[in-house]
Amino acid sequence: MSPSAGGGRFGKWHVEAPREEEQEGWLLTYLDTITLLLVMLVVLLALAGKGDGHAEQPPAADAAALGTPLAAQPLPGAAIAPIVVATPPAPEPVAPPQEHALASDLGEGIEVIVNEGSISFRISSELLFASAEAELAEAGLDVLDRLVPTLAGNAYRILVEGHTDNLPISTARFPSNWELSSARASSVVRYLQLNGIAATRMSATGFADTRPLADNASAAGRAGNRRVELVMQTAPGN
Repeated sequence: MSPSAGGGRFGKWHVEAPREEEQEGWLLTYLDTITLLLVMLVVLLALAGKGDGHAEQPPAADAAALGTPLAAQPLPGAAIAPIVVATPPAPEPVAPPQEHALASDLGEGIEVIVNEGSISFRISSELLFASAEAELAEAGLDVLDRLVPTLAGNAYRILVEGHTDNLPISTARFPSNWELSSARASSVVRYLQLNGIAATRMSATGFADTRPLADNASAAGRAGNRRVELVMQTAPGN
């Protein structure tokens, strides 16, 4: 402030305009104060977030980027018991007896036929039964007694089949060869069951003259067709 050169009443009170630096000084001080408050607010919020007792977990690595699958994490406090899978031992295959061994062990009167999946024991009806009868004869019991140990030595199913020639039969008990062949097969099954062969392993079927082995035109052919066959099924699953 300086006195006016004009000498008027107000000339000596001349007020100079404030400088530009003084006008901006208060604004800078205000901005600094606001910035400081914001910084303090951020710090307080960060401290409040860490006060819940949980540590910040680092982000999991991307399994696809690493090329390694992430293993499942167990729950806290859970005990992990090892899983032990017991593998049952494979059953040892039971080899069916050979044809020559069976033939030598069973003796005369029993023909042994080894097929794929089965072994047949063929016995002439002349040894097992009297003509037109279904009761086992003494000679037939001896033949079956020799066969029982072989049948009892395994768990294969046994199909007992009765066969006749084509000569017709007509009696009160057997009206046809169907009844005669079925009754003869059933007699063999009952005798085997009495000698320890499980009934659940066996079945009896009569085929009459529908499955001949030879020509029924001759006596020798008809004699060969009159028979009982015990088919032991050795194929897996039987």
